[in-house]
Amino acid sequence: MRLDDERESSNVEDRRGGSLPVGGKGIGIGTIALALVAMYFGVDPSVVLNIGQGLNQQAPVEAQAIPKDDPMAIFVAKVLGSTEDTWGKLFADAGQQYPAPKLVLFSGQTPTACGTGQSAMGPFYCPGDSKVYIDLQFYEDLKSRFNAPGDFAQAYVIAHEVAHHIQNVVGTSGKVQQARQNARSEVEANQLSVRLELQADCYAGVWAHHADGANRILEAGDVEEAMTAAAAIGDDALQKQAQGYAVPDSFTHGTSEQRVRWFNQGLKVGDVNKCDTFSAAI
Repeated sequence: MRLDDERESSNVEDRRGGSLPVGGKGIGIGTIALALVAMYFGVDPSVVLNIGQGLNQQAPVEAQAIPKDDPMAIFVAKVLGSTEDTWGKLFADAGQQYPAPKLVLFSGQTPTACGTGQSAMGPFYCPGDSKVYIDLQFYEDLKSRFNAPGDFAQAYVIAHEVAHHIQNVVGTSGKVQQARQNARSEVEANQLSVRLELQADCYAGVWAHHADGANRILEAGDVEEAMTAAAAIGDDALQKQAQGYAVPDSFTHGTSEQRVRWFNQGLKVGDVNKCDTFSAAI
């Protein structure tokens, strides 16, 4: 992945090395256990855990500048900058202004508007504060545990979380959460979550399409890296790894095949209108 000419986003907040302030509003052990079902995917906890925007009690956390000798943090800042440029243009073309999210680097745990963020949850987006959260240790897990190495696989994770921000901005996430609350069964609610996650995969592909068209960021093997990552974190793959079999009615993110297909859809066409997973047969 070629990022040498990409700018670093100024919207990165580095909280690594800091401690969680005493008295911050945290997530219970039961909630964390639920989060582990989708760990290492980049889950939106407000959708999967129904945390919502009600836990809007953040304790102040001191942030620091990204060290200039920290290549992984610089990589993340450049990927975020690329998403800002891409979505900024797409929003402008539609006559709107793109409200870019912040990206928070943390270690272990950190306060968020959605409760206490935990590394075990994997990267996630919190709609309550419009921030993406990631513990960079996740990338080592992506490589060693899920056999999905590569810089473009890592970029795909960020692009997917930024896609959740897009869904929040345009109102899709709110509509889905309301529909989930009104669902007649847990299976129906899960299916809505799957469609939301697959749309985020498609949006990640849209970013890659336009970023490569503008700056030729893709190199040989990059697309395959993203496809491998998408396949590795499909619900069926994760469940088979954890328990030896899959339970389709419990899926909340989509199968490996679905995730690869919808990312590839966005990558090929670069059109958000072709990412309507709510009307399509997924």
